[in-house]
Parts: sequence; C-alpha cells; structure tokens
Amino acid sequence: MYPVVFPPAGLDVLLAGAGEAAARRLDGLDAAGATVRVFCPQGDDALARAAGARLTARLPEAADLAGARLMLVAGLDDEVSAHLAALARGAGIPVNVEDRLALCDFHVPAVVRRGDLLLTVSTGGTAPGLAARLRQRLERLFGPEWGERLAALARARAAWKADGADMAALRRRTREWLDRQGWFD
Repeated sequence: MYPVVFPPAGLDVLLAGAGEAAARRLDGLDAAGATVRVFCPQGDDALARAAGARLTARLPEAADLAGARLMLVAGLDDEVSAHLAALARGAGIPVNVEDRLALCDFHVPAVVRRGDLLLTVSTGGTAPGLAARLRQRLERLFGPEWGERLAALARARAAWKADGADMAALRRRTREWLDRQGWFD
C-alpha cells in the first residue's frame, strides 16, 4: 500500500449501495467535499434523506459512469457488487467495494477529522474492526480542540513564510512552536 490523501472537492464520485454502510460512505464523502451521485436500488429512507436530490433509485449503468473519477459500493450483495466493480474497471474508474478485498482498487481508511487535521488508520482492508478500534482511540486522544490547534499553527507558519523563512527554518520554527505549546508532553 501507498497512502495518498487528495482533496476531492469537485471530484465526481459514484456511490452505489444501501443501508448503514452506504450512509457512512456518503457522510465521509460529503465531509471531504466530494461531488457525489448516489444510486440505491431499493427503498432506503435514511440514505434517501442524506442524499436528497442526488439519489437515483436504481443501480448505475454504463452511461452513468461518464465523468466519474471514483466509485464506492457498499451494502449490496456479492453478485451486484462484482458486477458494479467490473463496470467501473471497464470504464477505467477505480472502485472500492466495502469489505470485499478482491473487488477493490483502493481502500478507505478509518478516519478522524478535526478541522483540517485528518488522522487515518488502514489495515489494507484485512481487519476493519481493528481499524475502527484504533480510530476510536485516536478520537479520544485527539479531541475537537485539535482543529483549532492546527489552524493556529497554520497561521503561524503562513506568517513565517511571509517573512521569508525557507523550508529548513519552517521546520525548525514549527518544532520550537510545538515544544512551547506542550501538546505532546
């Protein structure tokens, strides 16, 4: 595995699924700023409320994949999931099928968001329960205050850059600033 974090703002993502699994994926995609088109083949009131006008009450077809950059599948049976994964791959779109490693081109880690601070845990899809437990631990260790802490450091760093600090000076000043805060004592 090679971890990569990218800003999905405006990225066209297809989500096909149902139930709590699909709703969790939609929440995460929305929090990250992705543009999500949601496909749900059966009545799912919670997902319908979360998706609103983005919901299409059927599975995606080949024509629906035009312009999509990622596809996530969650809460669907094996046969449907395999079909959708093949459809996505045929269109050159990376796909993730929740809890089905053989159908995944990428993995979705467990996530803790604190403002712009993003903490992730991945087991490569082999032990999602462990990743969830570690995420819970990180949530306790890094509370909501960490969003503002990051924002404060970002403001300081921007000021140092504006004053002409090079990369070496930025690293040194950051270490010194963090030491003065005492957050890691």
